Amino acid sequence: MSEWFKEPVLKTGDAATHRGFESHPLRQIANSGAACGRLLLLLGWNDFLKGVFRLKIAFFDSGMGGLSVLHHARRVLPHEEFLFYADEAHVPYGTKTRAEVEAFVAEAFAFLVGRGVDAIVVACNTATSVAVPAMRARYDLPIIGMEPAAKKALALDGSRRVLVVATPITIAGAKLETLIERVDKEHLVDRLALPELVTFAERQEFDSPAVRAYLQRELAPYPLEAYSAIVLGCTHFNYFKAALREVVPPSVRFVDGNEGTVNELVRRLRERGELAQAGTSATTYYYSGRRVTAPQELARIERYLRQLDRVYAL
Repeated sequence: MSEWFKEPVLKTGDAATHRGFESHPLRQIANSGAACGRLLLLLGWNDFLKGVFRLKIAFFDSGMGGLSVLHHARRVLPHEEFLFYADEAHVPYGTKTRAEVEAFVAEAFAFLVGRGVDAIVVACNTATSVAVPAMRARYDLPIIGMEPAAKKALALDGSRRVLVVATPITIAGAKLETLIERVDKEHLVDRLALPELVTFAERQEFDSPAVRAYLQRELAPYPLEAYSAIVLGCTHFNYFKAALREVVPPSVRFVDGNEGTVNELVRRLRERGELAQAGTSATTYYYSGRRVTAPQELARIERYLRQLDRVYAL
């Protein structure tokens, strides 16, 4: 069969798949304006090609917290190809200097762009607050960052207090300060750094006596019955919803930015007409640029995903 009339082959390991879609001969004819191109458009080939080429979407985090964003994205986008990059060589970011985080993020972006990704989700509040503006200036592709969901939490009640918990660099950062100034007109938002939760998460200690003791100690100064919500301002913190549920009043709700981030990703990709309608999703994992293939490492990732399944509805 002539190359011109073959159905497109899904390519997932070389350049970005939507670029493969753009270069397919039938796609080029359809866009040519010629009579045969107009005929192909009428026959629906353009939409067919668009529907079967998967995007390659990267999720990047300092460690394993970003899996919580990927976990939600895979429910919403069942046909795309995903790369997950955990900078395990440099975790945690939240206690590093801004210059260090900027360098780590630049290295990760260079790696991911070199893999031909179509979009990058920075599934890390710390990296978003420190380095995303520079990356958007450098690269011409959708870059979606995280933002503590303070506005969403305030909208739940409007009169009771809200506690934002995050890493030290996020809590002290200008980005969070600007966000709170914009949305917290009644001065209801408090902030608390919980750096040890990242350490607990990285060793998969989600609900131990040590975790609960740490949470009880750090939250003790706050009269939590006066709070309507706790904003999980670090993607690592989603693993601890069950432990938090044991130490805070049942009236306190947990709010994170995962849904809003994935919704923004979908919106940006839909604007470009690039969402697949067919195909099976696949995920490739990297630790600081090294592809994860060892069975014990993949089993570790699977344990994180099972924990996210357990706490998803909390």
